Amino acid sequence: MAKDARETYADPDPVAEMKREGKRLRRDFGWLAVLGALLVLGGIVGLVYTGLATLTSMLLFGWLLLIGGVVGLLQAIQSRGTSYFWLAAVVAALNIAAGVVVIRHPEGSAEALTMFAALLFLTGGLFRLVGSVVVRGPQFGWTLLQGAFGLLLGLLVLFDWPESSRYVLGVFFSLALLFDGLGLIAIGVGGRRIVGMVTPPAEAPVTPPEPSDPGPSESGHDQSNN
Repeated sequence: MAKDARETYADPDPVAEMKREGKRLRRDFGWLAVLGALLVLGGIVGLVYTGLATLTSMLLFGWLLLIGGVVGLLQAIQSRGTSYFWLAAVVAALNIAAGVVVIRHPEGSAEALTMFAALLFLTGGLFRLVGSVVVRGPQFGWTLLQGAFGLLLGLLVLFDWPESSRYVLGVFFSLALLFDGLGLIAIGVGGRRIVGMVTPPAEAPVTPPEPSDPGPSESGHDQSNN
């Protein structure tokens, strides 16, 4: 009897195991969809309040720099005596200093980053325009459109600077939240659907048929036989 119990424990029912795993996966995908909905909500709120989104994104960026610099400094201290100790220490110190500056002056940091983003749009759009005209590859029209859009966006941000620093970064941050949230919702809903398709359905309990009462013809036939 103990041997049978050990064999039953060592060889579980595969169908029941698949059902438990499917239930766990559906729950995980459900939480992923909930997280995506929260990100979408945050992105919509950020698009409505772009100034608040810009300030929030700069503070998050500053804290990430500060925490990354502290972690890097601790790793550099642990690796003292190696050839890259001073390089790691200098990079960590720069991250800590940049994080402190961004946290203490988020508006000025937003202006600097907005100027940097505008220059990136300008240079990227210009290179795409020139490259599409010179190369004239199979994606000529699409590359030309991308270059023109990047150049126009860079000029719009640059001409409205520094006023554009109040909303540009917030719009980018909110759009990133929105699209990431939509992607997570799609993954969560699609994952739950796929798991439901491959998971065995729950079997309904089998109930024994109820005995039927003999009809009047059958009871009369029995009495005639008797």
